[in-house]
Amino acid sequence: MDKLLIQGGTPLRGEVAISGAKNAALPILCASLLSAEPLRLSSLPHLNDVSTMLGLLGQMGLEVTLDGADGVVLDAKGLNNPVAPYDLVKTMRASVLVLGPLVARCGEAKVSLPGGCAIGARPVDQHIKGLQAMGAEVKVEHGYIHAKASRLKGARICTDMVTVTGTENLMMAAVLAEGETVIENAAREPEVVDLANCLISMGARISGAGSDVIRIQGVDKLHGATHRIMPDRIETGTYLCAAAATGGEVRLTRTSSAYLDAVIDKLMDAGCDIQTERDAISLKAPARLKAVSIRTAPYPAFPTDMQAQFMALNTVADGAATIRETIFENRFMHAVELARLGAAIDINGNTAVVKGVPQLEGATVMATDLRASASLVIAALVAKGETLIERIYHLDRGYERIEEKLSKLGASVRRVR
Repeated sequence: MDKLLIQGGTPLRGEVAISGAKNAALPILCASLLSAEPLRLSSLPHLNDVSTMLGLLGQMGLEVTLDGADGVVLDAKGLNNPVAPYDLVKTMRASVLVLGPLVARCGEAKVSLPGGCAIGARPVDQHIKGLQAMGAEVKVEHGYIHAKASRLKGARICTDMVTVTGTENLMMAAVLAEGETVIENAAREPEVVDLANCLISMGARISGAGSDVIRIQGVDKLHGATHRIMPDRIETGTYLCAAAATGGEVRLTRTSSAYLDAVIDKLMDAGCDIQTERDAISLKAPARLKAVSIRTAPYPAFPTDMQAQFMALNTVADGAATIRETIFENRFMHAVELARLGAAIDINGNTAVVKGVPQLEGATVMATDLRASASLVIAALVAKGETLIERIYHLDRGYERIEEKLSKLGASVRRVR
């Protein structure tokens, strides 16, 4: 099993390009199920989750053709197996995003329940509730969601909680439904907007994406299209935090500050100088960071997917910071591993208090989930001496060529077995 060996203590300096967003790519790949004509995508990140999704779509009968260095063409005219089996779904919860498109296009779907998740419960009851409101007959038995509908009907759906994948699944189901569907309490994340833009380019009629009320006028069919996946805002934020924590100076290209207001505001509060361009962001770190408190909440508030990275940053900042996690109940598992590097962190329920220390020390640590992995990388880049990060398959789910990109910025990082 691969591990990362990092020699810390070197400020990150230089320029690196940001990849397409994993959390936009996965639902957009599923959107290909909605049309019998090809969907051509570019800026697709090379990640394990993307490979898993392409494999899942391929076993459903889609023709998957690589198109250049970061592109793919998906042709669903041969869709003949509307089933998402457990052995694929268990490795990636986003597989549930095939449910809405399959019911809309094929009239039925059999999708394995995603199962547990290291960072907390992420139930799919809102997906099921929305499909039932649209007239689908849904049964959950033997670990699978069975959904059927001759044709979905437009409906008013108000989700009990803000759910990104739930909003995306129901939006994809609604584009081929008869009549108007209104999704209230919808997720406002930029990735939801990117999916809506892709669907619109395929002929869908959607308004309100990016707000908490999305309206969809159903159409009889969608056509082929070409779409470029948005930049990964979490990868962007992670590299900004890494540069800040190491006292570096970096310029990130092929990205945008438009989706990162909450993150950039906190980095500026920490003392960083940040300059933005149309498709680039530059950061210059201060001699010593100031501790910054955060509270996670749905977009446009501070993203839960950046909480771990800011915890790592705060471990070497002046002062103490309070971190409140309101989205997932088990998302402080990285704190124990950061403590192995010398961090001073106290946990009380969903609140962590981080007291900055003068220096972290290298050690062997273990990643527990995707963003926890990123926090350990940041801490290792700061720490004195050598750090070995185990179970980095989590990193490969969400960060494209991370050792290559960090090396380009001057870090001493290599993959070992």
